[in-house]
Amino acid sequence: MVLLVTCLVVAAFAATFALLTWEYADRVATTVSALMGIAAVGVAVWAALPGTGKKVRVSGTGKAVAHSDGVAVSGLSGPASVADDLVEVDRTGDAEAFGGKATSGVSLS
Repeated sequence: MVLLVTCLVVAAFAATFALLTWEYADRVATTVSALMGIAAVGVAVWAALPGTGKKVRVSGTGKAVAHSDGVAVSGLSGPASVADDLVEVDRTGDAEAFGGKATSGVSLS
């Protein structure tokens, strides 16, 4: 998508420069170059900023059933280090245990 938009912008500027006289084309090119340079610096700074970390999202899980000594998790199951990440769990399914362990939501070990 970015490549397509870039090609369309380049084509639009090429058509504009072809229709303008050299004096006006020079002014437009200088202005566009200055604006794009400022935008490039802004994007570079934004990309260098640290993110909020890993994100885990679990939603709309189905039913989980545990029999005997089994474990059933309808949602998210993982190590306790997952709690350090941004975790979002919603609309988890039913969890039933028939002699096992069942969790609907988050199960950290």
